[in-house]
Amino acid sequence: MEPQENWNTSEKSKLLQPGPPPYQDHSGYPPGSVQSTSGYQGQPYAAPGPYGQGPYPGYPAVTVQPAVYLTNTPLAYPLPDYLGYSIFNLLCCCFPLGIVALIYSINTRNANMSGQQQIAEKNSKMARTFNHIALGIGLAAFVLSIVYIIVVVVNTQQTTRP
Repeated sequence: MEPQENWNTSEKSKLLQPGPPPYQDHSGYPPGSVQSTSGYQGQPYAAPGPYGQGPYPGYPAVTVQPAVYLTNTPLAYPLPDYLGYSIFNLLCCCFPLGIVALIYSINTRNANMSGQQQIAEKNSKMARTFNHIALGIGLAAFVLSIVYIIVVVVNTQQTTRP
């Protein structure tokens, strides 16, 4: 391997690779080649070596960039909307707070779809808060009703005994 004129041979001797190919004048480019307005005919980028030439001699290889896929959600991560939790609380726990939580859940979903992250974050926190409160009220009402039924049953049994 013969060192090039402008190379620092002490740095390049460790590479053990051949030097770059010499400049070649490509004045007779085939149709469709890269040309600028100044009349310069350039070559599209192609890797040196056996992969630099296209399928036909004299024609450069064509490189294609991969496709970019876009998603419907412009946010990096959509925030949770707690819609199922809201419907459960609406039907099973506390109807009024379930309605409020459902409204905040729908607003969260709309803000996620339109890319408004701050509004989605605020509505998501409000939906979660109202859902937790509704679940707490529903569980407390359930426990109190069971206690009431037990007290009534025990009280009626004591009054019916002679």
